[in-house]
Amino acid sequence: MQAETSRLARVRTFELSAERFRLLALAAALSLYAIMVTGSLVRLTASGLGCGAWPGCEAGAFFPESGYHAYIEFGNRVFGIVPITLSLLAWLGARRTEHLPRWVVKVALAAFVGTLAQAPLGRLTITFDLHPLLVMAHFLLALLVLGAAVVVAVEAWRLARGGTEPLVPGELRRAGVVLAASCLILVVTGTFATASGPHSGGEDIRRLGVLTDMLWVHVRTTAVFGCVFLFVLGYLAARRDRSPRLFRLALALLGLILLQMGVGEIQWRNELPWGVVLLHVALAAAVWVATVGLALLFFRPLAAFAPRRAYTG
Repeated sequence: MQAETSRLARVRTFELSAERFRLLALAAALSLYAIMVTGSLVRLTASGLGCGAWPGCEAGAFFPESGYHAYIEFGNRVFGIVPITLSLLAWLGARRTEHLPRWVVKVALAAFVGTLAQAPLGRLTITFDLHPLLVMAHFLLALLVLGAAVVVAVEAWRLARGGTEPLVPGELRRAGVVLAASCLILVVTGTFATASGPHSGGEDIRRLGVLTDMLWVHVRTTAVFGCVFLFVLGYLAARRDRSPRLFRLALALLGLILLQMGVGEIQWRNELPWGVVLLHVALAAAVWVATVGLALLFFRPLAAFAPRRAYTG
């Protein structure tokens, strides 16, 4: 009895080091990025109905028996265990990491709940034969969960390696919020475009709207995002002596955006081959990650980003 009480006491007083939590939060974010890419692979190869049952692949057969569509769909389901496990551990670890802000624990919990919710949402998507709205909801929930995981990872890095006061003025911090919001809208419109095109989930899957109409909206949303980003980049360039690393991070985001635009042009001129579209989706997720990270660093910069004299205006 005393031994059990002692073990219980150790569990209750267990604390995770900031460095270990940093690694755990980073692993969770990377796994959520990976599951977005593998989930897109399922859709782009029309493998969403490769398994007709859930959680097993077929009625009376848990594992797929034949057909690459079934193997792709089932493989994505199996891999889904990884981000669920890591996001759970990240939340539990956040609760046991000293000096971590309580709001970060709540964000970690939201990331875990959102990741867990993907399982029943996936089941509904199959039940309703890959209805485009459900497919979009599946993807967009993954996007929001990934954004939450990035926030947790940045805060974990800040706790382990140190933070500093904001390095940019209030107007740029507000512009960062607008940038992240416009990036989210950009990816949403891109998802609408995919749902209306040849990669809506399969040849027999109902498309959502007309591709040219959706592209019209998506291109103009891209222009809005681009204008906001150029304002942010110009501001950082003019004051790069105050935070040169933030400026370099914005330049890296610029490189991702230009690469994304180039891939988008290639896929359109080549009638949307699924392999190029998959690269486009992976880059879109990377742009989202970088945008969320940059916007958060405007408010909560790492100590390594600080110059000799931090600007606190």
